[in-house]
Amino acid sequence: MFPAWANELGLKDVGLAGADLPIHAPRELYRDLVQRIKSDEHTRGALVTTHKIDLFEACRDLFDTIDESADLCGETSCLSKPGGMLCAQATDPISAGKALDEFLPADHFHTTDGHVLCLGAGGSAIAITLNLLRRYSPARITVVNRSQGRLDAMRAVHTKLNSATKVDYICNADPPANDQIIRDLPPGSLVINATGMGKDTPGSPITDDALFPENGVVWELNYRGELRFLKQALVQSPSRGLRVHDGWRYFLHGWATVIEEVFDLTINAHQLTRLAALSEPERPPRAEA
Repeated sequence: MFPAWANELGLKDVGLAGADLPIHAPRELYRDLVQRIKSDEHTRGALVTTHKIDLFEACRDLFDTIDESADLCGETSCLSKPGGMLCAQATDPISAGKALDEFLPADHFHTTDGHVLCLGAGGSAIAITLNLLRRYSPARITVVNRSQGRLDAMRAVHTKLNSATKVDYICNADPPANDQIIRDLPPGSLVINATGMGKDTPGSPITDDALFPENGVVWELNYRGELRFLKQALVQSPSRGLRVHDGWRYFLHGWATVIEEVFDLTINAHQLTRLAALSEPERPPRAEA
């Protein structure tokens, strides 16, 4: 997809090089990669996906500047080199906000009295919940994660906002327990799978016995892989009145936002529509119930 995007945006002689590190890689691997990006005069920057938090924590001292969102979230999704300086940025709050705006009305929680359940507490989950706390103000958000450390890190970020929203942080790795949490949600609630299960790892954070909230909104952040969580939601969509979304548009917004930063340009709405159309042939097959 990148050559087509580069051509559409008028970027000349630009190539894309991948760096595939294992999940939760050793600190030295992150530092070696970032040092190479920093020292290579021909490298413009990087988009960081699965490793946003781990890379930031391992390499913080290597960055010349850190933007406010990266400092707040404790992660970086974008490395850029304006003026030859290595800048760490957290662009996920921007791209998450753009994706949310496309399917969630600003007054959704005030008109439905729905809550939010976010399964997962990684970088994307932090970016999304920041948008929800700042702009949507649901009465309650529940975050569930398999490790306590990620929950503690998210709580530290949320505390800085002084939001009136009640946030519960639950450490749990048992899918049937998540089923019960979903069952307890009021109608109109938003359920998010930000765990990576169904893409990075197999399975789903819930079982097939989970009952999604009536007239709820389901957001599966994954757009490729087995997408079991997405399929579970689609099965219930007709009977429960669900609006179900995958992570494809979030993916496109994520790339567009980083490209804007790395190449110091602005992508307008018309260009984004063109980029989405160019990308559609490469989109993984949509999950079916």
